[in-house]
Amino acid sequence: MKKKQSAIRFGKARLVPAIIQDRSSGRVLMLAYMNRRAVKETLESGQSVFWSRSRRELWRKGETSGHVQKVRSVSMDCDQDALLLQVDSAGPACHTGRTSCFFEHLKGRPAVSAHHPAKGSAAILDELDAVIRSRKGAPPEDSYTAKLFAAGLDRILRKVGEESAEVVIAAKNPDPHLLAQEAADLVYHLLVLLVERGVGLAGMARVLEKRRKGGKR
Repeated sequence: MKKKQSAIRFGKARLVPAIIQDRSSGRVLMLAYMNRRAVKETLESGQSVFWSRSRRELWRKGETSGHVQKVRSVSMDCDQDALLLQVDSAGPACHTGRTSCFFEHLKGRPAVSAHHPAKGSAAILDELDAVIRSRKGAPPEDSYTAKLFAAGLDRILRKVGEESAEVVIAAKNPDPHLLAQEAADLVYHLLVLLVERGVGLAGMARVLEKRRKGGKR
C-alpha cells in the first residue's frame, strides 16, 4: 500500500529515524535521521539524504567519500514514525570504513565468530538466488547480473566455462582462500545460468534431495 509523504509522523524534533538496509544482503547498514526536506530530496534524487543533528544541516551520503546510496525503496513502519530505506551502496556505510555501522558488540553477549557466520550455507545460497532472480528483466545498467541476462545464454555459458577453468587453476594453488573465491564466482555464475534456463536453485535442490533419499551419495 502506497502512502503519501504527509503520512509520516515526525517526532518533537521534527525528525524521523531511518534504518538503512542493503537491498541485496538484507544487512542493516546504518541508522540516520530525516526531516521533511531530507525525505523529499531522497525521493526526488533517488539517493539518500539525511539531517545531521550535530551540524544541523542536510547531508548527502557519499557527498565527500563517494560512497553514495542508491535508494530502491522507502517504507514506513506500522506506526508511521520510522522509515526503512533499502539501498544499493557504492561503498562502506560507516565512516570507519566498515560495511555497517553496527559492529560494536555488547558485553555479556558473545559475538558471532567470523568462522561461524550467522547465516548457514543454504541461507546464503537462497539469498543469492533471490537476488539473481530479482535482477532478471531489470535495466542492464543497474547491475552486472542484469547485464549478463541481457547479453543472453551464450554469454552466460562462456562465463560458467571461464569460471570453471579458474577453479581448476586455483585448486592447484596452495592458497585455500583463492580457491574459495574462485568457487564463489563459479557458484554465482552457475546460479545465473539456472535462473536463465528456468531451473533455479530450487530445481537443482530437488534433484539433490531425491538423490540423497536414494542413498547413493
